Amino acid sequence: MADRDDHLSPATGLEEVEARRYLTTDAGRPDRVTRRHAAGRRTARENIADLVDDGSLIEYGQFVTAAQEQRSELVDLVTQTPADGLIGGTATVDGLACAVMSYDWMVQAGTQGMRGHHKTDRLIDVATRLRLPSVFFTEGGGGRPGDTDYPVVSALDVGSFRMWGALGEVAPRIAIVSGRCFAGNAVLAGSADLRIATPDTNLGMAGPAMIAGGGLGQVSADEIGPATEQAENGVIDVLVDDEAEAVAVARQLLGLINPAVTETPEASDQTLLRDLMPANDREAFDVRPLAETILDVGSVIWLREHWAPELVTALARIDGLPVGVIANQSSHLAGALTSDAATKAADFLDLCQRWGIPILSLVDTPGFMVGPEAERTGLVRTASRMVNVGARFTGPLIGVVLRRGYGLGAQAMLGGDTHRPILTVAWPQAHLGPMGLEGAVRLSMAKQLAALPEDEREELVRTSTDAMREHAKALNVARVFEIDDVIDPADTRRVVVGMLRRAGSRA
Repeated sequence: MADRDDHLSPATGLEEVEARRYLTTDAGRPDRVTRRHAAGRRTARENIADLVDDGSLIEYGQFVTAAQEQRSELVDLVTQTPADGLIGGTATVDGLACAVMSYDWMVQAGTQGMRGHHKTDRLIDVATRLRLPSVFFTEGGGGRPGDTDYPVVSALDVGSFRMWGALGEVAPRIAIVSGRCFAGNAVLAGSADLRIATPDTNLGMAGPAMIAGGGLGQVSADEIGPATEQAENGVIDVLVDDEAEAVAVARQLLGLINPAVTETPEASDQTLLRDLMPANDREAFDVRPLAETILDVGSVIWLREHWAPELVTALARIDGLPVGVIANQSSHLAGALTSDAATKAADFLDLCQRWGIPILSLVDTPGFMVGPEAERTGLVRTASRMVNVGARFTGPLIGVVLRRGYGLGAQAMLGGDTHRPILTVAWPQAHLGPMGLEGAVRLSMAKQLAALPEDEREELVRTSTDAMREHAKALNVARVFEIDDVIDPADTRRVVVGMLRRAGSRA
């Protein structure tokens, strides 16, 4: 501590305060920091410092210690349990006022102490009152059984989970998960609007000790909710390479709701859109490069990429404006909406509703997946929820039918029907109909087809389908005003930006 201020007067008490403050910093705990770095991890304070603007953190409860004075000496609690393992306060991120919290793995494995819960409650209350977006680094082992200074029986009156859940009604919440995150820590991560995680994450509702205590056997922490599995089942929204990238993504997400962000948007050559889809409309293609061409270069954050890949969702900017994107992905199940895809879409619409972000829907779907197997997944419930959430969405919604817009699935992608968006347009090669065209032919002509020999039957199906394709093409749909316009693909960005700016001017 030789480099510390030598002019602090003992009479003012500042010397003791600064000495105690030093013990809560990384510099005051060099051995633990060395072990943390040796494990390839950053400290809680390093992550917070990387996220927030320099000098902006106003910390709460830095001098708190674990509630264990009946079992440990005070001097040990001061040196071993600084901040009770929960570092947090208010700060700015690129000028945007936020709340930030992080469990500290170097204090009793990031477990949740009673005083730490009180700090969490205090910070969430401040964030709620000030409507502050919040970022929570949630690594930790769950509830701590070793606190002795509070008379606790069940501890079920802890308010942190309820308060964190309610905060989502007034402000965005982002969780960053790295390393072990179990039980109460995992619930806080799961309750956030978005979860960013690193590959070494293990995320689960219980850790090894609780699993063994429940009589469910001995398992290692690595077996519980590894990142790859949690990405595939939709728990993790963005899987990143390391903590530094996690912080960068969190900052980018906060930038979507930050009016101070005024980066000059960069746009791709929009004429490329005319040739990004295959000429054969039965051929699958990756819709993501198409979406990225419409959107600002480098602005796209794909969400839940590894879950329900037949539907893709993203947060991005277009001409500097924040926008949420949903799009059907024909390279998976031809872009049909499965039960998981419907849930993914409804969750995303809910997110954009809470965050006040408009939606761009890129439609290329044969409709909802059907059949006995699909129904066993609860499709009626999930599909109907997607329709309901879309109908309740109050922000600007713009629909662009790229290729196929069939049945209730297409209606769900458009918030319920083609007139639900503030604008619904189609590209020239698009076709729209109440169901897949060949299926419609076979259904409507079932008796006539059954009476024919097989070769004549299939020829009639082909010619009738071709006739129905002509009837269902975008220009004919526009002629009867079921959609608003048919546009040059290269004009999509201009049209979308124009409508969003008009909608914004009336918000």
